[in-house]
Amino acid sequence: MDELSQRNHLKSYGIAYWTIKNHTPIEWLLNYRGGSFLIPARDAVVRECRIRGVSFEILSSAQAEQIRTEISSPAVNMDVVKLEVVPKIAVYTPPGSQPWDDAVTLAMEYAEIPYDKIYDREILEGKLKDYNWIHLHHEDFTGQYGKFYAAYRNAPWYIRQKNELESLARSLGFAKVSQLKLAVVVKLKEFIENGGYLFAMCSATDSYDIALAAAGIDICESMFDGDPAEPNYNSKLNFGNTLAFRNFTLSTNPYEYEYSDIDMTNVRRVEVENDYFGLFEFSAKWDVIPTILTQNHTRVIKGFMGQTTAFNRKLIKPGIVILGENKQLNEVRYLYGVHGKGFFTFYGGHDPEDYQHRVGDKPTDLDEHPNSPGYRLILNNILLPAAQRKKQKT
Repeated sequence: MDELSQRNHLKSYGIAYWTIKNHTPIEWLLNYRGGSFLIPARDAVVRECRIRGVSFEILSSAQAEQIRTEISSPAVNMDVVKLEVVPKIAVYTPPGSQPWDDAVTLAMEYAEIPYDKIYDREILEGKLKDYNWIHLHHEDFTGQYGKFYAAYRNAPWYIRQKNELESLARSLGFAKVSQLKLAVVVKLKEFIENGGYLFAMCSATDSYDIALAAAGIDICESMFDGDPAEPNYNSKLNFGNTLAFRNFTLSTNPYEYEYSDIDMTNVRRVEVENDYFGLFEFSAKWDVIPTILTQNHTRVIKGFMGQTTAFNRKLIKPGIVILGENKQLNEVRYLYGVHGKGFFTFYGGHDPEDYQHRVGDKPTDLDEHPNSPGYRLILNNILLPAAQRKKQKT
């Protein structure tokens, strides 16, 4: 899984998943040649690698044991984690969404990792108990319909989406979409507390925490929910409810494409060719989860934008682990935290191989980016639940 030897890093994760699903535990060699997989060389596995275009090397038992011995040395920052549990994966996404609408579903489709789609109704009906990993599609949990009002309020897709969400909210017993979304984020928080893994990108990151902080407060203007936002809403936010962010200030101007000052999109000043962020290096033998989440064949990742691109460092809660940042811009791109028995990861930006994705842009073709380090970070998260829990430390 290093930079030169692997033809298709992304499909390698699909091979790992496929092998575990077929009742064969494998080993993840943390920090060994970019975070490699050690898989029994059964004929079916070799055949599957060849079909999917994944590079591999055949090792003797002695060679494999020599690698394990090298990794076990206290002098090297490496470790071995056994992957043996098949992740039960859900994607929170509206009905009718397509895989290319979202980088995570696109990555799983490309890597051939199966997943289920669920949305508000399924979550409120208790279906989260069937999964141990969920991704939040680039959702707006505040009830402001993605802050698309200024540019798209007359677009058929915007009108249809608003009508569908309002109808869904009423059918589930809520007077407003914001109330429905609050009930959903509370259920998702309980999911993490009970040991689940949550992964979010783009606007699903900051809008999630905003919804928690604004519980019981009307922050939506009349074009969103039929009545004005209540006065002095910023002074009423409860940051004790949030997962990752605190002390932020909301922007509820319907003509501004922004939720709050958590996101750095509107203030960052960087040219495309200079937009990168670096991954932190963690102790593989002690900080196992952060090490898994940052496995890659490079420590420098191309930047990419989204409605929520990067997080304001000064608004991140103590105890949150920063996984990737742009020091020059003082912004955080990738973070991880513990809540109750579970974990959450927030990753800024929309599509790692589409620098400035816009509504209506053509889908990314991952056959053109089979070694994308930005997409590898997504797939690290997907395999995290497969790791043997007793090996994990924080």
